[in-house]
Amino acid sequence: MHNDLTGQLVTLFGGGGFIGRYTAQRLLARGARLRLVQRNPHSAAFLKPLGNLGQTQFAAVDIRDAPAVASAVAGSDAVVNLVGAFADMDAVQHMGAANIANAARDAGVTRLVHVSAIGADQGSPAVYGRSKGLGEAAVRAAVPTATILRPSTVFGREDQFINRFAAMIRLAPIVPLVSPGTKFQPVYVGDVADAIAAALVDAAAPGRTFELGGPQTLSMEELFRWIAAAIGRKPMFMRLPDAVAAAMARLTGWAPGAPLTWDQWLMLQKDTVVAPGAATLADLNIQATSLDSVAHEWLVTFRRRGRFSAGS
Repeated sequence: MHNDLTGQLVTLFGGGGFIGRYTAQRLLARGARLRLVQRNPHSAAFLKPLGNLGQTQFAAVDIRDAPAVASAVAGSDAVVNLVGAFADMDAVQHMGAANIANAARDAGVTRLVHVSAIGADQGSPAVYGRSKGLGEAAVRAAVPTATILRPSTVFGREDQFINRFAAMIRLAPIVPLVSPGTKFQPVYVGDVADAIAAALVDAAAPGRTFELGGPQTLSMEELFRWIAAAIGRKPMFMRLPDAVAAAMARLTGWAPGAPLTWDQWLMLQKDTVVAPGAATLADLNIQATSLDSVAHEWLVTFRRRGRFSAGS
């Protein structure tokens, strides 16, 4: 393990989130001092005991507020942007990313890691994909040496993807399948965190874009069936015709808590897999972790008798 971050101040926007908690641990282990920036810093307070005295500091900042972002970046040796959203997406993922990159440029910070997503595309019909693409362009324009990481769907103990499906499969005797043929390449959150840490110390990383995917490519239907087997359930899977799923997303996707928004439907029309020829985890010397090797550790809680179920 390199210790090139020892004593350096890394400002981590979104440090209290799902990917942030793993990234913070990796950076602290490399000796970095962390400035954890959240809109609500109390959500990152659980990270405080992980660092030594004075190794962590906290700042309350909304990345849509450019002057506040500039204050948070001041004095940093490196900056990492993990902030993403499914609401107010252009303001957060495009303009917020631009605010962070502009602040890094103005502060003379050349080491910037921007976490985007596979599917980022300025021409995407989906607001999510388009805002991610515009954010990447803004980052590149402000800090050409930035490293952009595009993960596929990220899984881990606290994720809102595998766990959400597992909860649905546990309760429903009939499970509807939307876009059953759409392919995913789920990537483990620990590998994404390792990639962020590696991008900050790898001399070959600046200015490059890496697409992060796991070792397995699964269709939506294959993923649902894998989860069902992992939690010991045998529901009936019902493939929804595209016209029905699209109509459902159009009619009800605007409502809070809707199972499928129109924007999500649009994103499901393209596979979320690493592009041929892209730089990957392997180029950062990281071996991808399979879903099967780690997910059973927490999916056991979705079994009928939890950890006391047979075979758990």
